[in-house]
Amino acid sequence: MEQYPHIKKPPVSEADWFNALAQLARYLRGPEGCPWDRKQTAKSFASYLQEEVEEFQEALRDSESDHIEEEFGDVLFCLLATAAAAEDEGRFSLRKALQSAHEKMIRRHEHVFGDERADSPEAAMDSWNRIKAQEKKRLK
Repeated sequence: MEQYPHIKKPPVSEADWFNALAQLARYLRGPEGCPWDRKQTAKSFASYLQEEVEEFQEALRDSESDHIEEEFGDVLFCLLATAAAAEDEGRFSLRKALQSAHEKMIRRHEHVFGDERADSPEAAMDSWNRIKAQEKKRLK
């Protein structure tokens, strides 16, 4: 465990590794962490996100699986570091964001989880867009 001083037990599952990475983002902002990470804001961390996404897209185009995994990890860590900073700023809750995304994906997949059916990718996209438009109307 010396390799992972910010976690109590070795990660095994994907969920364990996700939690370990989220904990690392928070740890690096803490008193025993990194001065550079502590200085960052949600906005400054987010500014690195586009570059990381572009590197991930490039890795996908090149189809190098090790590189794809590395770049995906960089994107995910950048998001989690942004989340940690936003939580510190009192502007955000990672738990609420994850819950909201989960609920939205279920809601927008009515053709999977509800009564509606989609027999093609186009029908699925039509359903998605209809539900999204209804949600946007309610927000106005």
